[in-house]
Amino acid sequence: YNEYKSYLRMKVSILITVCLLGAVLSDTYLSNPRGSNNRLNENTATRQNANRLFDSQNNNRGGYNTGDRFEQAAGNQVFRQYSMNYYASGETEAEASKLIVEWTNQHGCGGNKDSPHKTNCNIVIQMMCMNNGTDQSVSDPSARSIKGRIEYIRDGTNTQTQAYQEPQKNEADPEANQQTKNAVYNARMNQNYNGVQFQKGLHETVWWYDQCRYREANGGLYIADQELKKNRQGYIDSSKTRQNNEGTRRGYECPEERDYYPYWAPTHQSEYDPMYQRTPWIDVAYLTGNLTECKHVLKGTENQNSKWRCVLGATSSRKYGRAITKEHCEKEEGTWVEFHSYLDVILSANSEAACNQHAQKDKRNKITWMSLRSDSDRKMCVVQAPLPKCEQAPWTRVNHLGNSIDSKGNASRWEAEIPHFPSGAPKRCVLRLRYNITTDEFDNYGTDHRHNYDISKGVISPVEDDPYIDVAGLAKPLRLAMNTNQYGRTFQDRTHAFIVLPRTAAMKNKIIHNLNVRGKRGNIVQTFPAVEYDFIPNKLTVKQDDLLHIQWTGSNTHNNGGNGGDGQAGDDGEGTGGTDRSNFLEMQDSSLNYPVPYENSTFWEAVESITAPNAKAADLAVAFASSGFYCGYEAHQGCPAMYAAKTKQQAMDNKLNNAPASFFGHVLKFKKSGTYIYLCTRNNNFTNRSQKGVLWVSA
Repeated sequence: YNEYKSYLRMKVSILITVCLLGAVLSDTYLSNPRGSNNRLNENTATRQNANRLFDSQNNNRGGYNTGDRFEQAAGNQVFRQYSMNYYASGETEAEASKLIVEWTNQHGCGGNKDSPHKTNCNIVIQMMCMNNGTDQSVSDPSARSIKGRIEYIRDGTNTQTQAYQEPQKNEADPEANQQTKNAVYNARMNQNYNGVQFQKGLHETVWWYDQCRYREANGGLYIADQELKKNRQGYIDSSKTRQNNEGTRRGYECPEERDYYPYWAPTHQSEYDPMYQRTPWIDVAYLTGNLTECKHVLKGTENQNSKWRCVLGATSSRKYGRAITKEHCEKEEGTWVEFHSYLDVILSANSEAACNQHAQKDKRNKITWMSLRSDSDRKMCVVQAPLPKCEQAPWTRVNHLGNSIDSKGNASRWEAEIPHFPSGAPKRCVLRLRYNITTDEFDNYGTDHRHNYDISKGVISPVEDDPYIDVAGLAKPLRLAMNTNQYGRTFQDRTHAFIVLPRTAAMKNKIIHNLNVRGKRGNIVQTFPAVEYDFIPNKLTVKQDDLLHIQWTGSNTHNNGGNGGDGQAGDDGEGTGGTDRSNFLEMQDSSLNYPVPYENSTFWEAVESITAPNAKAADLAVAFASSGFYCGYEAHQGCPAMYAAKTKQQAMDNKLNNAPASFFGHVLKFKKSGTYIYLCTRNNNFTNRSQKGVLWVSA
């Protein structure tokens, strides 16, 4: 494992080295885009299954339900769920699609020489995407949909974890012939593939997780005094870590990849398939209190750096080996193969010359005519994501799920840019945020496997479980509350699946700002550690030439019922219990609580929709005020008469109870500059909660 020592010394601090005391929880929660914390559609205050998709290590109360498209809960009908839709960025910086990522982290982060912190920390933001397809492509019982069920990123319609059968002992038996091992492997994996259900959520794939269960753990890592459990084959695989020494499975997430960043193996989720184009994890940002780590991040990111793994030969049905070094791979009669990450593949560019044309135009991504792996001669026009941003993390204090002093009175925020996909295909994605902290009990860069507790070699770990300390003058020693499986602990939240749409011609050379709604139903105590409703960003400055996409999503099952866990149950709010609703009306002054009548408004005459060009000012005002219950005041292209306010027979409930929980909204362009103030009439409730915002449009 010597070749991993330099990696390791980076990883112990950069990655996920977290020091916590006792059983204290150091949670992290995404509020925009809405983090699931493994929730789906529960009407209870606590989530039903903490192992559904990923290992969060968070409190059971956190997270938001997936969106509902209509006024009733989606239930088991996928098409009634709503995924947020964001337009992609363009090929230059002048065509960014900007999205505020907002979160809270309990034990502090940030800090520099002028504002030192008690902890070292980092925030890792990543995305994984694939071609969008359709919901029917997953639920269709045709033969092709078997592959779709295995690949398709989805929220699911029930809260159960996907099934998995682990490798059998005789699959790696050196005494068994290859034909026997192949038969056992093929039978087990066919059971795994057929066991993947479209009703259950899926991020990583079962193929990826099976690699994890077969691949050896990195023996160069510092694990203190923890003992990692061996598998059926008699060795420690990469599903066991210092933080997860039993290898508990959460979805198809690989614990070792989860706990260490940058990871040393490729994170490709399947063999490349042009129909699905399942990307590896794409690094978006690394936010830290120590900017000297940036050089390690840029060197280790998978975005534009090769990763290697052991690929077994043609006689083996399993194409992934146990080895994690070239030397051991050759002993396993495998090939040490170089893999390249990709964000997109431009299939229409079927020659090097055509690919180079895309590369010359794209000022955001790296585009190369190349193979995705070194053992293949198949060259394609491969799009690799930009290097991740490495910046100072927002400063927050410890023991506090609240605001950052660097975010102007808001929770921790970072402005992301939606990727640019040159193929023009719509994508289905998920975003994850990992939060890591550590103290300085040991040398973060120099501590490795040589310092693991081994009394036979006289090695005492720098930290041990619940150690006793002698203090002069006391008759008995004191005891510290320490758990070494939490020295290396990672906290995580992930979004529900969302869609990235290709830009239209009207968006060319335009910056898009995404204006959304965060929060869920309930008062501040009932929603905690989630948050109450608000627009995000609720203060936004744009240029007149920019575009604004106003959109929100909500659930019909945020009842916050049950016993409340370690918090308060209940769903105080307006309208039908459990339902999220928002709308958007202009007001004159943010210190007031009444919207202005349409006749006195100025905003709607100052904008026009580029996603519904025939919509008039009154149509836009009515659609946003009714949360999409009416698609406009009068019928127009994209707004059938049966859904327009003048001709729709059903009346809108004045608290929006029969309006959709989610609203795609419009992408608006500005005809004039000005200051515009707005509110949500249903949720803005003086002394209880404020849902208002202000928009400054400069010439």
